[in-house]
Amino acid sequence: MKKILITGIVASGKTTLAKRLSKKINVPWYELDSIVHHQTSTGRYKRTAEEQIDVLMEIDKNGTWIFEGTDRESYQCLYQIADTIIFLDTPLWKRRIRILTRFLKQKLGIEKCHYKPDFLMLKMMYKWTRDFEQNRSSFETKLKLYNDKLIRLSNDLNFP
Repeated sequence: MKKILITGIVASGKTTLAKRLSKKINVPWYELDSIVHHQTSTGRYKRTAEEQIDVLMEIDKNGTWIFEGTDRESYQCLYQIADTIIFLDTPLWKRRIRILTRFLKQKLGIEKCHYKPDFLMLKMMYKWTRDFEQNRSSFETKLKLYNDKLIRLSNDLNFP
């Protein structure tokens, strides 16, 4: 049974790794942002924390999964449930470049996204990155609780 949680801050490479790993080990992957912000025919809305947990537990019934996303209070249970936690600790300079590159690709229509790629969103991504770095010690403290199942990747995704 494989239950893998891939976490990291904006532009750390979570989706890229989840896609590659999913294909390699034949396990379905899910974007946690899509669980939090559900897309319907009438638009996108934010699920409540309880609704998010319900969706996660329904997926968990399948026995194998890869979830990828930033650290959110609403799905802390995944840290306990996961067999493996992968923390993508990509260097700050690289994340900053990726945020800008992603924004430009989205504005040019080269890359799709589930949100409106405007300057406010660009500003928020840099804010979330700054907030993460300022609060890194509390995140690191939480990760220590799961050292026995933690893999930390801090460079490019040359994942086998």
